[in-house]
Amino acid sequence: MYAVILTGGKQYRVKEGETLDVEKLEAPAGSRLDIEQVLLVEDGADVLIGTPYVENAMVRAEVLETFKDDKVLIFKKKRTKQYRRTKGHRQLLTRIRVEGIYADKSKAPAVGPARVEEAPAPKPVEAQAPPAAAPAPKPAAKRPAPAAKPARAAVPRAVKPVKRASAKKAAAKKSAPAKKTKKRGE
Repeated sequence: MYAVILTGGKQYRVKEGETLDVEKLEAPAGSRLDIEQVLLVEDGADVLIGTPYVENAMVRAEVLETFKDDKVLIFKKKRTKQYRRTKGHRQLLTRIRVEGIYADKSKAPAVGPARVEEAPAPKPVEAQAPPAAAPAPKPAAKRPAPAAKPARAAVPRAVKPVKRASAKKAAAKKSAPAKKTKKRGE
């Protein structure tokens, strides 16, 4: 028996007892959840196809943990423009274990806690000792103010000599006489 469910905008083909990672669900670890967006249920020769969902169908799953997926690097580049950007992304995922697939949710067992963890019994109010006076916090040691930096002495800047064109270069740049061109018809 298998089903196709829709969660987090994605479709998953699931079987009973299977563990899969889906987009983050708002459920604490150890809780059970019912997924009612079932697109298809197959039980041997009997196949129920929804339009878009199968009516009264349900998949019960137990939330195992919420974690971050591996990092995906996003790199953008425009050649010859000195433009490069690198980003990283880690998607939050929830790992679930499929406990049951039900074509009719009225036949599903009642929801109970997935894991029964015994919490220590709280002490009666009378038996609790009054809280001990906590020591007063010590005032934080004040740091001395940083010393002022000495003023920089005004240093005259060195004047760079101005380069002038030499007389020899000026003489070499005399223009040549213009060439005479013949006009048409001459």
